[in-house]
Amino acid sequence: MDRLQAMQVFTRVVDTNSFTRAAETLDMPRASVTTIIQNLEAFLGVRLMHRTTRRLSLTPDGAAYYERCVRILADVEETEASFQLGNRKPHGKLRIDMPGSIGRLLVIPSLCEFHTRYPDIDLQLGLTDRPVDLLQEGVDCVVRVGALQDSSLVARRIGLFEAVSCAAPEYLEKHGTPKTIEDLENHRAVNYFSSRTGRVIDWAFKVDDKEIEVKMKGLISVNDADAYLTCGVEGFGLIQPPVFMALPLLRSGQLVEVLPDLRPLPMPISVVYPHSRHLSSKVRAFVDWIAEVFDRCPLLSGRGSLDKTCTKRTFEERESAPALDTPVDSEWVA
Repeated sequence: MDRLQAMQVFTRVVDTNSFTRAAETLDMPRASVTTIIQNLEAFLGVRLMHRTTRRLSLTPDGAAYYERCVRILADVEETEASFQLGNRKPHGKLRIDMPGSIGRLLVIPSLCEFHTRYPDIDLQLGLTDRPVDLLQEGVDCVVRVGALQDSSLVARRIGLFEAVSCAAPEYLEKHGTPKTIEDLENHRAVNYFSSRTGRVIDWAFKVDDKEIEVKMKGLISVNDADAYLTCGVEGFGLIQPPVFMALPLLRSGQLVEVLPDLRPLPMPISVVYPHSRHLSSKVRAFVDWIAEVFDRCPLLSGRGSLDKTCTKRTFEERESAPALDTPVDSEWVA
């Protein structure tokens, strides 16, 4: 029995909570995974997990063995990486997940650079709007917006998500332009709801270093960033899209900023990965690379702001707009 392989299979079964998902992420037949676990239990002389048709649960021996396996595998990977760094580049399959628009308009246009630098990495890029469970689904790392909820994950901040309050000119002509937070009571918004909980996300403003949340009335709610922006342009109500998404529409006059002195509360953008994979050379390579990609985009790196870019108003005051980096887009991650 290959004990190192058995450890890898066992930890993947535990991480994904499924023999089937473990087999898929390891590119192995499910029967092979079952046989390896059975042989491992026979070799150790203990039962590692309770198995039913619906769920898996670790025995006390299984929990203790899992913790040791994670440490051993991390040490092996670190040791291998320390020698490989001087001889070969990171290699193997790497599963990444991120919001669709970030992938389509920021990451994918830069992927030739990544594959030139790391030609031996087989990148599987998932573009999804739903929250992803890294351990359950065997994903190596994800890009997320907002505070990290899961303490079993490691997060590295790579950018800043800044939003802008705005609406279509037609909406403002019909309903007036809000001047204060109190004025929002007389307006409706396009609401954005969480794919995970279904809860509508309240608007949040930063006022005198304090966060103020406002519940907005609305006739329509969506959970897709592109649909959210389109609803705003079509005049369904006020919206709070990311600055880097709204900028072209603000420049063209299809959207008009409101409450410019009361900007929405910014949120961190992070690349997130499990503790058990933080030493992987291929994960480290991707994390360092995507941090560079975000750093090159002022409107996502935190170095830019709407005040430094060209809205329709400032465009009319100047003959030309300042150059920006490659235009990008994003989704909310609730």
